[in-house]
Amino acid sequence: MDISALLTSAGINIGVCVVLLSLYSVLRKQPSNVGVYFGRRLVSVCSKRSDPFSFERFVPSPSWIVKAWETTEEEILAIGGMDAAVFLRMVVFSIRIFSVAVVICFFLLLPVNYHGQEMHHKRIPLESLEVFTIANVKEGSKWLWTHCLTLYIITCSACILLYFEYKSIAKMRLKHITGAPPNPSHFSVLVRSIPQCSQETYSETVNKFFTKYHSSSYLSHQIVYRCGRVQKLMTDAEKMYMIFKASAHEQNCQPSFMQRGLCGGATNSLEIVSHETDNVSGKTGSGDFDLATIRKECAAAVVFFKTRYGAVTAAEVLQSSNPMLWVSVLAPEPHDVYWSNLCIPYRQLWIRQIGTLVAAIAFVLVFLIPVTFVQGLTQLDQLQQTFPFLRGLLKKKFMNQLVTGYLPSVILILAMYTVPPTMMLFSALEGSISRSGRKRSACCKVLYFTIWNVFFVNVFTGSVISQLRFFSSVKDIPAQLAKAVPRQASFFTTYVLTSGWASLSCEAMQFLALFCNLVKRFVLRIKDDSSNCTFSFPYHTEVPRVLLFGFLGFTCSILAPLMLPFLLIYFSLAYLVYKNQILNVYVPKYESEGQYWPIAHNTTIFSLVLSQIIALGVFGIKRSPVASGFTIPLIIFTLLFHQYCRQRFRPIFKMIPAEVLIEMDQKDEQCGRMEEMYQKLRSAYCQFTITPHELLGSESLNHHDNEKSIPDPEKLNAGLIHPMLRRLPLPGIKVIIGWLSFLLFSGNEANQLNGSSSVVHCNLDIAETSKK
Repeated sequence: MDISALLTSAGINIGVCVVLLSLYSVLRKQPSNVGVYFGRRLVSVCSKRSDPFSFERFVPSPSWIVKAWETTEEEILAIGGMDAAVFLRMVVFSIRIFSVAVVICFFLLLPVNYHGQEMHHKRIPLESLEVFTIANVKEGSKWLWTHCLTLYIITCSACILLYFEYKSIAKMRLKHITGAPPNPSHFSVLVRSIPQCSQETYSETVNKFFTKYHSSSYLSHQIVYRCGRVQKLMTDAEKMYMIFKASAHEQNCQPSFMQRGLCGGATNSLEIVSHETDNVSGKTGSGDFDLATIRKECAAAVVFFKTRYGAVTAAEVLQSSNPMLWVSVLAPEPHDVYWSNLCIPYRQLWIRQIGTLVAAIAFVLVFLIPVTFVQGLTQLDQLQQTFPFLRGLLKKKFMNQLVTGYLPSVILILAMYTVPPTMMLFSALEGSISRSGRKRSACCKVLYFTIWNVFFVNVFTGSVISQLRFFSSVKDIPAQLAKAVPRQASFFTTYVLTSGWASLSCEAMQFLALFCNLVKRFVLRIKDDSSNCTFSFPYHTEVPRVLLFGFLGFTCSILAPLMLPFLLIYFSLAYLVYKNQILNVYVPKYESEGQYWPIAHNTTIFSLVLSQIIALGVFGIKRSPVASGFTIPLIIFTLLFHQYCRQRFRPIFKMIPAEVLIEMDQKDEQCGRMEEMYQKLRSAYCQFTITPHELLGSESLNHHDNEKSIPDPEKLNAGLIHPMLRRLPLPGIKVIIGWLSFLLFSGNEANQLNGSSSVVHCNLDIAETSKK
């Protein structure tokens, strides 16, 4: 690829970004799009914006950029939470390190690469990109020390910035924990694999165990109930069966106010279920509607302790001589619990992890097909040999530049859209107990997948067989990387332009939410701006994207420095766009309290070490023993630095220090907040957000997602409620059953009672079949 093809790709992406961001600045001013671009708070639109003829609403403006730039980190912490602040720290770190890299590489390496060999240079737009890479430096050149020096400067700068960022974020995490209101998860422990006893329930077993072995700190517990899809169907069938069973015993029917069809006659057989469900609690004194018989207990429980320190101690110690029983971990936050996975038997987890690993590897192998096709587009000579009918078309200059400079990246990006949902599914199947843990696991999988497919598979182009041959000569990895990476620098540069710049403008536009809003308003005619469709920040897609571009920047910094300015522009634009999205669009429903920073730190260290290994191979190929000799100590220093950071900062992100927990407990005891916290613990983890009034007596069942209070599930009467289905409208079911009875009993008046009984028995058979 030459410079003109690169400029073509850059021009297309710059045009796309300018158009989309200008369109975004207009659309966000429209009152009908408040739910799309201000979903976090659904702010009231100013009077000027409510005027449909206001000229200001249809003029692009940079006001959102100014607002994002002026927002401080304290405001981000208060609005988006700890994870949002850590994510922006990743972007800021990338801006700082690549600002240093751009200055050093442009003024030191680019001249050396450009004049690396004695040759006649063309005009800059006609020059090949390889002229600006290290591949243009001749063997044995005395100027290779500049590349080694640049590598030292970038590595040392990155390590210094990483150290201070890690230290600052660790302090921020502790400050965030101590300064936040009391968190129920600090007092709670999730216990799984509870041994089953035929003489007692799981609840009794848990109470007996923790009363005996943790009597000084044990407070109470809450059993987890099955809430999967299959269990939901069985539960709903059983509930309907019980209601119909109660209806079968009704002998007296009350007059109905419904008319009988065309004849206008009255019938008294249409209010059977309505009459009996209102009195069902009085007819089932034998306990048919006890939730203990409907919601099946799992071998898992949330156990509450009197102090934070007591909860941490119980979570860390081995509870039983059999490590597969009484497995305890700190419980996630109440809104973060992934209830459906808590019922997975603990013994199945390792099988699930192996299964998802095999599935992920199979998905990687299948993904080699589009990647190999994409790399065929970048190699024009091979493409013309494979498809001779394209020779005439590819001789045109613009088509040549479009196919080699823009099309490959677009095809790869479209294929990559299937990766995040697939990895999220794999993470859910693994058995994660929290939604943030599932998203974090998916983030790691997407990161590994993108680094492997975007970098390694694209570097070693060719057939799948040549991909596998790479592993047969591991000792030659540095030399093979040193030959392959500079050749693919042009593809990585266009990938940054296409996947980076264009993706940011698409993130600002929110195409999916905008389309749904248009359908809702102009097709369904719904004018209500509701906050029920808000989303949390997609860390599992955006964190891997930011880290991937950082990875490409480090590995190609001294090999192809022409990529660095495009990366710096990407990170600068990302800082503004993501900040705006956190302020206005995404709602922090749960967070991991900064757990994404260790992922960023490990990825950066891996990027540095890989770039040093590639540089070692390049210096060996170029026959520069001095540069090679100085590179080896740099690799050792980077690994030692990483080990020091793991020992110094990583434990803070795994556990909360005991001194912090004890100080928080003492402070709460002195202020008298402990008793209040104990009362909140029983209602904090709401697996079933229902009340007895909602179950039986209410004519309208309203569910509130932020409801905090709930009685003990074992003391509630049954009703048409399920945690996955949220609620079944009981009045609506009464009306439906009434109409069905009316249609079926439109015969003679004499057989009304017998007809009513037959319908009830018919429904009983249906319910029993569903139950089976």
